[in-house]
Amino acid sequence: MTMPGQSVAIMNAGLVTSVGLSAPTVCAAIRAGLTNHTETRFTDTNGEWIPGAQVPLEKPWRGREKLVQMLRLAIEECIEPFGPPEPKELPVLLCVAEKPRNGRISGLDDDLFREVMECLGIDAHPELSGVIAYGRVGVPVALSKARAFIHERGMSRVLVAAADSLLVGPTLAELEGQGRLLSATNSNGFIPGEGAGAVMLSRHPGRGPQLTCVGLGFSEEPANVASDTPLRGDGLTVAINKGLADAGCQMHDIDFRITDNSGEHYYFKEAALALTRTMRERKAEFEIWHPADCIGETGSAIGVVALAVALAACRKAYSAGPTILFHAGSDAGQRAAVILRYGEVT
Repeated sequence: MTMPGQSVAIMNAGLVTSVGLSAPTVCAAIRAGLTNHTETRFTDTNGEWIPGAQVPLEKPWRGREKLVQMLRLAIEECIEPFGPPEPKELPVLLCVAEKPRNGRISGLDDDLFREVMECLGIDAHPELSGVIAYGRVGVPVALSKARAFIHERGMSRVLVAAADSLLVGPTLAELEGQGRLLSATNSNGFIPGEGAGAVMLSRHPGRGPQLTCVGLGFSEEPANVASDTPLRGDGLTVAINKGLADAGCQMHDIDFRITDNSGEHYYFKEAALALTRTMRERKAEFEIWHPADCIGETGSAIGVVALAVALAACRKAYSAGPTILFHAGSDAGQRAAVILRYGEVT
């Protein structure tokens, strides 16, 4: 169970996706169910253009340079209310694509961080900053590290950022070969996308109601999306139960869920199985939000998108309640659960 004072507040967010270049714009588009899927420059095996959720920037950047520019916009928006950070005082955790991904953009583990910091003129904390290469579960991992930095190392703030793109030739070719892309002949798939985001975390949230991360849970799923093992939802169930225990609550205390589900039946089935195995009291309604319907499959960026969506929904009073579960899973089998709570922080 989380001890008093062990939560971290989500102070501000910045987002860049196919449906907007700022957090308010993206969150409004997601709330309205808008999409911006366009033809990419890639074709499938039938010669048809592959649709994607592309970020429309001012120049036709590609590859790592586009990740840099998306991160620049997202981080600038996120840190603007706080002013420029003092040199070597702000830990920055950058979440990127998992290492096993085919077509993974080069330089993610070293060059990207340096290029982004130079572009922004930020001199990040030299010991506590770094890259987290866990794909869709990267942001929950970063939250765990940030909580330790704040409560064990005395950091007042931590910046968590993420950027990713699946709009890469080898990545799309492999996904199509696996039958995972949404098309006219395949309903069991997703729209590939790209995006970036950032959230500022703090121990001292200030006055008024705040959105805080109060629980985290992690586990492994043996029957991952590529496995022939029957899916029982074991990994996600364990991760959710750990997160609930960390937050000191139960599943029926959760008001609604946000997930990284992007359209594949496997992940929706997993979420349903985990729900049946964690819910002890019946709820008349239990909403599940999946922003990827609007912004496409954005890999590691979905974590910051989920946090920003939760923050906007709570501040603008359109959430289904103050207690939120975000859960995510990687194709390799890692599972993560994040418990969020909105209210006065004492």
